[in-house]
Amino acid sequence: MSGLMTSAMSAFGTGFAIGFSLIMAIGAQNAFVLRQGLMRRHIFAVALFCAGTDSLLIAVGVSGISFFVAEFAAQHSALMFGFASLWLGAYGALRLRDAISDDSHIAHHNGAQTGLVPTLAITAMLTFGNPHVYLDTVVLIGAVSLQFKAMNKVYYGCGAAFSSFVFFFSLAYGARYLASYMDRRNAWRILDAGIALIMFALAISMLRAGGLI
Repeated sequence: MSGLMTSAMSAFGTGFAIGFSLIMAIGAQNAFVLRQGLMRRHIFAVALFCAGTDSLLIAVGVSGISFFVAEFAAQHSALMFGFASLWLGAYGALRLRDAISDDSHIAHHNGAQTGLVPTLAITAMLTFGNPHVYLDTVVLIGAVSLQFKAMNKVYYGCGAAFSSFVFFFSLAYGARYLASYMDRRNAWRILDAGIALIMFALAISMLRAGGLI
C-alpha cells in the first residue's frame, strides 16, 4: 500500500514540477493575469479560466492525442505562429498606446469598466492564440506522461493541472500586494510599456518559430 502511495505521489510531483516550470515563463497570458490582478477586475474568473483551459489541454495531452497535435503543428506551423504573432503584436500596440497616453494612470483607475465577457474574450485569445500553449500542455506534458501507467498517469496529469491552479491564482491574487506601488506617478505607464515590450518580443519569436523571418 505504501509503495502505491509513494508511486502516486511521485507521479503527481513530477506533473506538478513540469507544469509549474513551463507555466512560469513570462508570456502574454501571465502578463494579462497580472494586469487584471493589479486592477482587481474579474480576478477569480480570469484565473479560473486560465487554470481551467490549461487543465483541459493537459487532459487532452495525457489522454494520448499529443501525437496528432504535434503532427498538425508541424504541418501548419507557419500559419499558427503567424496568426499568434499578429495577435500579440496588436495587443502590444494597445498597451503601448496606453503607456504613451498622458492620462494612462487615470484611465486605469477611473476609466470605463471592462465587462466580464470582453475580458474573458481577450483571455481566450491570449490563451488559444498562442501555439506554445498547445506545445507545452498537450505535446510536451503529454509526451512525458508516456512513462506512467494506469492510475499513475492520472496522478501525473492531476499534478500538472494543479500547478496551473496554484500559479494563476497566486499570480492574480498576489498582484494586490503590488497595488500600492501602482499608485505612484507613471507606474501604470511603466507596466504597460513593459508588457508591450514582452508582447513585441513574443511576436518576433513566433515569426521565427514559424520560419517566417
